[in-house]
Amino acid sequence: MPVENCIRPIALGKKNWLFVGSERAGKRAAAIQTLLGTAKLNGLNPTEWLKDTLEKLPTWPNSRIDELLPLSPEWITNIKQNTPDKSTW
Repeated sequence: MPVENCIRPIALGKKNWLFVGSERAGKRAAAIQTLLGTAKLNGLNPTEWLKDTLEKLPTWPNSRIDELLPLSPEWITNIKQNTPDKSTW
């Protein structure tokens, strides 16, 4: 069943997530899984996106960190078009 295939990683991961080591480690794991899931939902290859991001991160300026989010180019264009100009805030 397609539904079972969609939830299989969650069901299999439950046992492993019990042993993340600490609450902070669990929060980090959840953040990474969220980013990878977002990449997948936006039609990006999560492995390629993560590899590319980790390569760029050391020299990437903090002021542009949002550009590394796993959003498709269409999403980014849409966000930029619908964001009010900072001068109007």
